[in-house]
Amino acid sequence: MSFVSRTRLPALATVAVLAFGVACPTVAGTLPMAVNGEPLPSLAPMLAKVSPAVVNISSTSHRKVAVNPFFSDPIMRQFFGLPMVPPRELVEQSLGSGVIVNARDGYILTNNHVIAGADQIKVTLTDGKTYAAKLIGADPQTDIAVIQIKAPGLVALPLADSAKLRVGDFVVAVGDPFGLGQSATSGIVSGLGRQGLGRNSFQNFIQTDASINPGNSGGALVNLAGQLVGINSMIYSPSGASAGLGFAIPSDLAADVMRQLIAHGKVERGSLGVEAQDLTARVAAALGIKAASGALVTNVLPDSPAAKAGLKPGDLVTSVNGRPVTDAQDLRNAQGLAPFGSTLALGIDRAGKALTIDARLTALSGQAAGASLDARLAGATLEDTSAAGARGGVEGVVVSHVVPHSQAARNGLVAGDVLVGINNVATPNLAQLRRVFALHPRVLVLTLVRHGQVLRIQARG
Repeated sequence: MSFVSRTRLPALATVAVLAFGVACPTVAGTLPMAVNGEPLPSLAPMLAKVSPAVVNISSTSHRKVAVNPFFSDPIMRQFFGLPMVPPRELVEQSLGSGVIVNARDGYILTNNHVIAGADQIKVTLTDGKTYAAKLIGADPQTDIAVIQIKAPGLVALPLADSAKLRVGDFVVAVGDPFGLGQSATSGIVSGLGRQGLGRNSFQNFIQTDASINPGNSGGALVNLAGQLVGINSMIYSPSGASAGLGFAIPSDLAADVMRQLIAHGKVERGSLGVEAQDLTARVAAALGIKAASGALVTNVLPDSPAAKAGLKPGDLVTSVNGRPVTDAQDLRNAQGLAPFGSTLALGIDRAGKALTIDARLTALSGQAAGASLDARLAGATLEDTSAAGARGGVEGVVVSHVVPHSQAARNGLVAGDVLVGINNVATPNLAQLRRVFALHPRVLVLTLVRHGQVLRIQARG
């Protein structure tokens, strides 16, 4: 069965290349040097300029894991008379790629999943020199990270306008697949605006048939002018190797995220303040909606941009800034990928009448009171954080404070817990957490990570 695969490569993996001792005749299939007196075109001159800007990234993370849950649980130890066994340290290493985009300041673009949870990052240039890197910031929701090195004579890639890409344009992927050393593969742009892949919250992938393999993550996708059009991120493959379906994050999106990470260390996103669901045939028939697709607004938060713009529950969002909206994910993408503070022109179907409503994106609240989400969490303060990677690579919502003797405290929450799921639904951020609670779950089972251990708690009222 096919699956989406990240292209990060474990650094300790070994690749064996076998040569079989079978005599084979030489096949005279080499290309001629020229045709009709004209030399054949070559990518070599362009790659000679691009290659020094593409680097190898190795990251190392240390985390403590329990040898056995029974030995780490004080209740189980007391009940069974078991000795205390300290957790052991697990060292994880991985390899990926990166692209130098600012030679003066040493800024390098890569994927968040290449460096997530790392406490040591090293960058190796094409000349073989290795430098310690500093993490400037990471954004798990777009899988972009920025690191920095201090080194002389760096070469940077210029960024292209990825919005001008067309299906059929030639592209070249450059990176360090399988840890073999820098490699280049060529192909075309096979598709644009791909979504619904992997765990990223906001997606707008470039699809290419240029081979992307494990270790290529964070590497460069360039046009024939040697300009950066994308950051290689993942593949779609039944085997884990390239199957001609590679995906890259557009350079325009990567650049927007990079600017915020450099300026603030995090990405500040805007929100319309709406909850929406996919339009299904059954829902459309029940509501008398003739449209076949769109994002159906189910809730509008008070005093939100959507409320101020006049959006109402029951409205069907069919487009944003002229681009079609086919489902709720399209609407979330439009909000998450648009520049903070920008105005979105929403195409609306309201009871069969077409409207255009302008709404300005305002800041997402970085904190939420537990009581505002559910009475069973009263007394807890929940904090949205893109620093989940700084918490052992765990994506979730941090419980930053719990009032003593509150309902949240009685339900077992403690400060420092990372809430990663509710009722088996992942909650990588506060926005997703709000979406889950918008369904008013009757039973509330919280999945938490506490000191590296996964806990499940049923919260009661």
